[in-house]
Amino acid sequence: MLKLSIIVPVFNEHETILEILERIQDAHIGDGWTKEIIIVDNCSTDGTKDLLENYNAENVQVILKSENRGKGHSVRMAIPLCTGLYTITQDADLEYNPADYFKLLDHVLRYDLDVVYGSRVLGGKYYHYYRLNYWVVRGLTLLTNLFFGSKFTDVATNYKLVNTKLLQSLKLTCSGFDLDFEISNKLALSTDRIDEVPISYVPRTYANGKKIGAIDGLGALWVIVRDRLFSNFYG
Repeated sequence: MLKLSIIVPVFNEHETILEILERIQDAHIGDGWTKEIIIVDNCSTDGTKDLLENYNAENVQVILKSENRGKGHSVRMAIPLCTGLYTITQDADLEYNPADYFKLLDHVLRYDLDVVYGSRVLGGKYYHYYRLNYWVVRGLTLLTNLFFGSKFTDVATNYKLVNTKLLQSLKLTCSGFDLDFEISNKLALSTDRIDEVPISYVPRTYANGKKIGAIDGLGALWVIVRDRLFSNFYG
């Protein structure tokens, strides 16, 4: 039986956590596949923790952190626990649609790949409410490609489907949103069996709970430069 591991980092998503879990459970990922869902709550204070404490499903493991150490730290905590053939992360809001899992898995198996990204820009899509956010991600993507010889179109996408053993071999250190960029850097250094597929995406505003900000862009820039200059030290 083939298994997909799904990491769900959560912080203050009381309004959406149960719906996204329902969407994950309902998503068809292919005949013969099962799902393993690892939820890591990053010390939520809005009632999310209470909902998770009462959530019961055989294929779900819930980890409740005692302090907020960042989204990236939550993902890194879950990676060693993954036992599926492939692993993907899933934000706890409703921006990304788990129905796209099938598309990513079909592509990774069809072309014998190690990694498939779900790109929000393939097909010329403009995916942000905020023009600055869009162009910052495009700029960081171009810089990643320049530094690491990759061909990404969207390094900041949440949907990174990665062979689990490969993912577990990366020496990841970041604890914030910069982990998305560190993963991209180190995957580009580790394998050339990487591709992308277009996905659906429904962005939310800061008023609706969007968390990433300008300081995160600076952190991502530093990680890209760091991993280019000190790749031996940082893995």
